Amino acid sequence: MKNLSETWFAEGYIDFELKKYTLLAYLQEVNKCFTENRLYPQLADIIFHFNNLIAFRENKKFLQEHFPKKLSGTQLQKLELLYEKMIEDDELMKELEDIINYSANTMKSTISNGAEIYEFVEDKLIISPVGIIPLDINEGYFFLSGNSYSDTRVYYYRLSIFEKHDEKYRSIKTAYVDMWRRSIGTTYEHIKSELIRNRTELPNPAVYCIETELTFPVEETLLPIAKRTLVKYITAQAA
Repeated sequence: MKNLSETWFAEGYIDFELKKYTLLAYLQEVNKCFTENRLYPQLADIIFHFNNLIAFRENKKFLQEHFPKKLSGTQLQKLELLYEKMIEDDELMKELEDIINYSANTMKSTISNGAEIYEFVEDKLIISPVGIIPLDINEGYFFLSGNSYSDTRVYYYRLSIFEKHDEKYRSIKTAYVDMWRRSIGTTYEHIKSELIRNRTELPNPAVYCIETELTFPVEETLLPIAKRTLVKYITAQAA
């Protein structure tokens, strides 16, 4: 997919029509992915660029607060230098403002389309515990079953807490473990027992199954949304 740089809107020749063409070419590819129900990494990427535009428009100092992980020190310095250079040129600043306003408004529609797909998929996910859940639910496994319920992907997960702007958030790291084909004898409980027997580093793991009737792409849609939904589910259970 065609990618935009962090400062695409202010790089090179700053011309409204040129930047509009660049943006529309990017959005065409993003919308194509959304039409095919492939959300990630496209949805996260366009949200980043939208927030970047808004932050640049409102105050360059917001960039460091909004994107401490996404922008390196060199990239942040580059944005600040661009900002300082442009505010000295009224005509250039007006052109840039037009570019930013148009781009932000145009991106909103695409983001809305992606968000609708996300919410649709999230609403179709059913999460339930497998067996007894231990007190420590920050580490364990989850099973992901799509339209073919017999095919079950097994993932290891670990939750951690990080702070940002004095707020605490949960993040999740996952790793693919194996694929199981469920049957009368190979139930979720059986898979859990086999995991405990073969992976002794987790003798009493929390295990959840996530099911859906959808046939959407796993890596680009079902898995990313399942991970985020599981975080919300576990956080609610722990509250």
